[in-house]
Amino acid sequence: QVQLVESGGGLVQVGGSLRLSCAASGGTVNDYAAGWFRQAPGKEREFVAAINWILWSGDKYYADVSKGRFTISRDNAKNTVYLQMNSLKPEDTAVYYCALVYRPNNFARIGARSDSYDYWGQGTQVTVSS
Repeated sequence: QVQLVESGGGLVQVGGSLRLSCAASGGTVNDYAAGWFRQAPGKEREFVAAINWILWSGDKYYADVSKGRFTISRDNAKNTVYLQMNSLKPEDTAVYYCALVYRPNNFARIGARSDSYDYWGQGTQVTVSS
């Protein structure tokens, strides 16, 4: 049973940075592709970024709003997936969730879909103030 705990959220000014962490237990993150999603009040959950499992390609994928500002990465020694967020905007305000899926096929096509993932954390709040 894989369990995920997100941390690193908080209140930040426009243009600031945050680093979100997703600590996994019950499995090694190298055997899983990982994604970050977010959900703002009154809106549906949306894709932010994803990274393929390392024994396939380890390729990274980003939503258009994330490109050039956010970076997804993993540290297997710490069994943790990260989302580095720079140049934050008020529209980035949301609860951010991490998710894992075990050795997926065709991840480049399915990684942006929330129903592609097997395990989810409970989320961490990010608030960007102007």
